[in-house]
Amino acid sequence: MESLYHVPVLLEESVSGLNIDPEGVYLDLTFGGGGHSREILRHLGGGCLIGFDQDSDALANVPDDSRFIFVNHNFRYLRNFLRYCGYDNADGILADLGVSSHEFDEAGRGFSFRFDAELDMRMNRRGRLKATDILNSYSEEDLIRVFREYGEVDNARGLVSLIIKAREEKPIGRSEEFLQVIAPRVPKQKEKKYLAQVYQALRIEVNGELDALKEMLQQAELALRPGGRLVVITYHSLEDRIVKNFLKSGNFEGKIEKDFYGHVKRNFELVNRKVIVPSDEEIERNPRARSAKLRIAEKI
Repeated sequence: MESLYHVPVLLEESVSGLNIDPEGVYLDLTFGGGGHSREILRHLGGGCLIGFDQDSDALANVPDDSRFIFVNHNFRYLRNFLRYCGYDNADGILADLGVSSHEFDEAGRGFSFRFDAELDMRMNRRGRLKATDILNSYSEEDLIRVFREYGEVDNARGLVSLIIKAREEKPIGRSEEFLQVIAPRVPKQKEKKYLAQVYQALRIEVNGELDALKEMLQQAELALRPGGRLVVITYHSLEDRIVKNFLKSGNFEGKIEKDFYGHVKRNFELVNRKVIVPSDEEIERNPRARSAKLRIAEKI
């Protein structure tokens, strides 16, 4: 099932980064196809692994293992669920951010511009906001903000003017319609990259991904025991900047603060000073790993 659902990225490097105690308590915040979880379980003895995934499709991949607990919720609530499962602290937390291959390849989910489908993009299908709601109800300025901030789209204002004009005639509902609407603004030389940025922006807004990431990092800091490891894999500059700043400085702006004695105030020590990226061999096997960056830090 895993190979069809999602190929785990930087598997050996990320699990190794957890420095697993066989009797410890670990959290896999992005369970997906279960690849990382199964590898963690291989290293566990009598310990416990709690896997999170807000996408109910991931339920099909849950291993039959008494040491594993599945939580069908967003990882932003990790500390509450850790306590609900009977644990005060975790020994290690792993998060493989982004969208699973399954979600990209499931045409009806609307995550990819490769398929004509309703522009849904909800990772949690119990959520209310869809990409169609954003396109048809957001103000011009809010749409510009979404595409600029979350997609880093250069001609966001021109793109949005096409969307506003089109939705005045009829609501935008499906991917094919949307692609036709924005076609005049899509640069021919960089078509795939541009569309990826546009779809990324909508997806991040639908799922509140950056806010959830910030909450997760703050919750992870509180949940980890001293000496516990936080392992995070990012896939684009927006989320990587948030993770990098938080691990380095304890805040999301990257502002270094010092105490009265001049010591830098932070709660993590970086394990890998240089970011870890996939090997050429891994990228050849799994092209979607190309943009992955792995950061490992230890709670002080």
